[in-house]
Amino acid sequence: MIIFGFKTYTRLLATLSLVCPNCGQRAAQRLFEIVNKFTLFFIPLFPVSRSRRMDCTYCGYASKLSKEQSDQLQSAPRPSVG
Repeated sequence: MIIFGFKTYTRLLATLSLVCPNCGQRAAQRLFEIVNKFTLFFIPLFPVSRSRRMDCTYCGYASKLSKEQSDQLQSAPRPSVG
């Protein structure tokens, strides 16, 4: 008997202060990476799919992003506090 399946891993990449496209409020936007891995006997072996998502902490709106969009958001210069 072989037991196999898939497991989803979610990793927080960044928290950015941006204007939400849904509610129009400037709020924290959390950028996540979601990876689905193939498992054999409950051991994750290799990734099957990867996606990126951004969630608004104000209204809960979630939008999918491409890898290029997410990389661009992470590398954008941030205003210094001081």
